[in-house]
Amino acid sequence: MAINYSIQAEVVDITTDSPKADDVFLVDTNVWYWMTYPNATSYVPSQLANYPGYLNKALTADSKIHHSGLSLAELSHLIEKTEREIYERSNGTIRPKEYRHNLSGERSRVASEIKAAWCQVVSLADPLAVTIDDITATAALNRLQTEKLDGYDLFILESMKNHGIVQVITDDGDFATVSGIQVFTANRNVIAAAKNQGKLKIR
Repeated sequence: MAINYSIQAEVVDITTDSPKADDVFLVDTNVWYWMTYPNATSYVPSQLANYPGYLNKALTADSKIHHSGLSLAELSHLIEKTEREIYERSNGTIRPKEYRHNLSGERSRVASEIKAAWCQVVSLADPLAVTIDDITATAALNRLQTEKLDGYDLFILESMKNHGIVQVITDDGDFATVSGIQVFTANRNVIAAAKNQGKLKIR
């Protein structure tokens, strides 16, 4: 079933856009996954080319690049899942908890991959602090009523709001449902929906 995005953000197509020195980006977890993890092969080739390529252009242009500490949790999950899938190709199906606890060599390798990826993230981007207290949780819960986001993204958006950042580089179409931000993406479904709904921004 096709996703019916109700586009509220301004959407920028990164395949035709050039980053600028005055851009201030929050980089979403999926982009860090493709940028920093060599086994990130579970997605289409265009994602593996477009996002790291655009992020490299942004760094060259002296754009400000930020990451969220919440991305470590998501990145760890994605890397462990991918490593388990690689293991399963040669060894058969294994449940996630068994993979995590019963195979010490695999666990050590997964931890090394996560550490290597996160070291690249922190070397390329400044941290965007997020305090998850009652005020932030309430704001995230309120946002959940009107915007179609998962839990991590709710808190990432609150941290963006608290720091005055409105630009996010992501393949996640959920961000496009948020008003008041600019979504820099190569997601063709989001770009097509934005064009049809008059939300595609040409810079």
